[in-house]
Amino acid sequence: MIQNSIEETGTIRIASWNVNGLRAINRKGFAEFIRQNNFDIVCLQETKIPQEKIPPELLCLEGYYSYFSAAERPGYSGVAIYSKIKPLQYGNSFGIPRFDSEGRVLRLDFKDFILFNTYMPNGGRSMQRLDYKLDFYDSFLKYLEGLIKEGRKIILTGDINTAHEAIDLARPRQNEKNTGFLPQERAWIDRLLEAGFIDAFRFFNKEPGNYTWWDYKTRARDRNVGWRLDYFFASNNMVANLKNSEIMNQIQGSDHCPIVLELAY
Repeated sequence: MIQNSIEETGTIRIASWNVNGLRAINRKGFAEFIRQNNFDIVCLQETKIPQEKIPPELLCLEGYYSYFSAAERPGYSGVAIYSKIKPLQYGNSFGIPRFDSEGRVLRLDFKDFILFNTYMPNGGRSMQRLDYKLDFYDSFLKYLEGLIKEGRKIILTGDINTAHEAIDLARPRQNEKNTGFLPQERAWIDRLLEAGFIDAFRFFNKEPGNYTWWDYKTRARDRNVGWRLDYFFASNNMVANLKNSEIMNQIQGSDHCPIVLELAY
């Protein structure tokens, strides 16, 4: 049931953040950040922790229902969702074991829409890992297309691990042959949009210089030499519900920053 605060404002605020370790972000004021911003739903990626090792204060964050999916490999991948709205049902699979075993997807079905929180594979340092990423992309898109054909309303968020257009990274020419900006990776986002989705941030903001990830090693954030790798995609039948989307690039604590989507209800 939607809490009174949501009913009063007519808005659902959803945050998404690759935290680069749930325990690490917990030491940097994560819970206080959530309380200060009063998000209705919080989607996290790269949690890197099995559910049985999650600190008690994060396993049951006050005021939220909690859902987790961890990779079989320790200290790797993983996603989580905290929600003030209790879903009708939830799952952590889209039916392909070699993808599901990496803990990259959580699905929450609400009354009015389906929410997917995803941590898409990185292209890595080998062709084998790039092939895995592209196979994941293709399989997940087919899964989404099936839901679109059913007329379902969908919000897809998370770390997609690809910058879509030249505007979405600071140095596109230098990265044309690097994973995360390869033509075949970018083409998948084209196909996603053609299948019936909207890039929510670009729906509201067409300006350059808006990034969600910066390299730690080169202190790239100090110079805003970044990439926009984190997204909210909304199915076309939700366009009337889109109220705002923003990048919280002032928030520290990870090599990614949070992104926010506001839905009107």
